[in-house]
Amino acid sequence: MKVVLIGDLHYPAIDETVPGLFEARANFYECFIDRFLEVDADLHVSLGDLTNFGRYSELQGIYTHLKRKEKNFIHVLGNHDLYAQPREDVLKMTGQARYHSISTDEAVFAFLDTAKEMDFEDWGGWVDEEQLQWFENVVKESGSKPLLVFAHHPVFNTTKRSDIDKGSIHPSIDMWRILDQKDGIGVYFNGHTHVDSIVRQKNWTFVQTSACLDQQAFRHIDITSEEIIVQAIDVKNNSLMESAAVIYNNIKHFSHNPIARGTDEDRECRIPLIPVGSKN
Repeated sequence: MKVVLIGDLHYPAIDETVPGLFEARANFYECFIDRFLEVDADLHVSLGDLTNFGRYSELQGIYTHLKRKEKNFIHVLGNHDLYAQPREDVLKMTGQARYHSISTDEAVFAFLDTAKEMDFEDWGGWVDEEQLQWFENVVKESGSKPLLVFAHHPVFNTTKRSDIDKGSIHPSIDMWRILDQKDGIGVYFNGHTHVDSIVRQKNWTFVQTSACLDQQAFRHIDITSEEIIVQAIDVKNNSLMESAAVIYNNIKHFSHNPIARGTDEDRECRIPLIPVGSKN
């Protein structure tokens, strides 16, 4: 089974009086989304902050690009997606579920909602008790199957910058109480901090993606009977880089991170599903 994954896309509303900005936005998002969608996969996933402020025009604009090809697209909510509108309105417009799971022969997939609603002062993550109970059941019921979790915010003190203020799911929420119940391999994918990072803790691997404006790349996940392979796919295009710079230099609510790209170890990994020394 294959999954292709993007981090923080931040499709923005713009000031069309800024010279070149309208053209830059059209070029960047059309080209980048086309490249993302042309990759053959069972699921195409956004880790949240698909939009820059969650405005109706932003959601409409990016979903127009996404709907040009028929794909199984899943959008987990990020804090930026819920700044302008209530959660209910965003979900109604996008047709997405707030949180849900998918079980296949190969693995179990859980999609979390860690975003606060219309909270401009605190962009950190939160998970309410109802969702925590649901997630705990998903972890338990996954048994020994690999469990892949997709969320916008990282678990506190896992990936790079997840230990800073508002950089993760709130530390008071004991996510490890639930994660520790996993029998076998778990992989947790997140964005939010705008920097590549891969960290292994216990039987979990935490994979963090950078923002697409900072680094034109996405991740490809291949789940086989023996391993989970996470690869980084760079979209190498000088015009795309130039358009990205025009955008991030002329929009609010986004700060360019020039050191978003991690080392190879922060971008790609192979996670064995068969214990070393076992027999097939």
